[in-house]
Formats: sequence, structure tokens, C-alpha cells
Amino acid sequence: MITFRGTFEHTLDAKHRLTIPSKFRAGLAGGVVLAASMETTAGAPRSIAIWTPDSYDAYTTAALAGINPLSPQARDLKRFFFNYSHDTELDGANRVMIPPMLMDYAGLDKEVVVTGSGECLEVFDRPRYSTYSDDVLIRVPDIAASLGHTA
Repeated sequence: MITFRGTFEHTLDAKHRLTIPSKFRAGLAGGVVLAASMETTAGAPRSIAIWTPDSYDAYTTAALAGINPLSPQARDLKRFFFNYSHDTELDGANRVMIPPMLMDYAGLDKEVVVTGSGECLEVFDRPRYSTYSDDVLIRVPDIAASLGHTA
């Protein structure tokens, strides 16, 4: 299992290919799932997550566990998880091509930020991420306190 940490500025090429940061290439050599990240905070920028296939399967299984599979909510979540994800592999130059649907979902342009998010990487539009990151840094003490922790 790989833990993804760090923040990296990258530029997508004309074919929407992203070069994977070198420290993560070996961990992603067995395959990649590109998936829309579900944002739960109003105003947070959308992103594309980069998962190993096993980690994405574990994440979606955990998210759907205990939900009646015939419920409208389960069907909507399944559609989100599986309609907005894409299996791929690193190419010979250690890049992944981000499909147009995912580019549109996250509002990505040429300048992006790749961030480690523990179990996955996330790809954000660089200007949107900058604004979001500044806001989160201000709110971290309040977030931690609301969860019963001190920062």
C-alpha cells in the first residue's frame, strides 16, 4: 500500500496528459484509476483522483457498504463512482491522459496542482486550488476542534 503525500505543480500537455510525480510511479505501475472526487464542502474545487485499482475498489466498497443496493441513493452513488472513473495505465513517459469528461468535471486547464491525499493523488486546477488551500489553512484549527482534536 502506498501513501500519497506532497504538493506538486504540473502542466498538462495539449493532449491532456499529466506526468506522474516520480516518487509515485512505481506504486502506480500496476494500473491507475482516474476518478471524479466527490466534494462535500460548498465552494471546494472539484478534482480528479488518481488511485491504484485495489484502493479505488476498497474505497467504493466501503462507501457503499450497508446501503440498500436498490435505494435511489445507492444507485446514484454507484453511477457517480463508476460512470466518472476510468481505468488506464502509465504510458512510456510516465503520463496518464485525463479524459475530456473528467477534465470538464474538475474544470481543469493547462496549469494544475497534484496533491497527495493519503490513499490517492488529487489533480486540481491550479488557481482554484490556491484559493481553496489558503482558506483551509485558516480553518484547520476550527476543523480539528469540531472533531474533538486540538491543532
